Amino acid sequence: QVQLVQSGGGLVEPGGSLRLSCTASASIVDYDMAWYRQYLGKQREAVATFPNFGDTNYAGSVKGRFTISRDNARNMVYLQMNNLKPGDTAVYYCNARRLGEANWGQGTQVTVSS
Repeated sequence: QVQLVQSGGGLVEPGGSLRLSCTASASIVDYDMAWYRQYLGKQREAVATFPNFGDTNYAGSVKGRFTISRDNARNMVYLQMNNLKPGDTAVYYCNARRLGEANWGQGTQVTVSS
């Protein structure tokens, strides 16, 4: 398995930007990487995915505003979030998945408010 440590997040005004980072304890080359978010009292939902082979995918609500990227050499995944809206307020989680193994970061609060 791999341990995931997140950084970034915080409070931002509507229209602002934030970047979340996720550092893995080992190589992520064989992992499908993703970012999820969880609203209070709701289940986690996928925001953006970046499989080890294939194209990135985004939830409709963030398409055109969020960008997922990965740096396999540094074992890192990023989520660049632009034009943030109050509806993006949630706890965000990094996820690494392969062969039925799922690993999660500790979660990062993102609050969009004026």
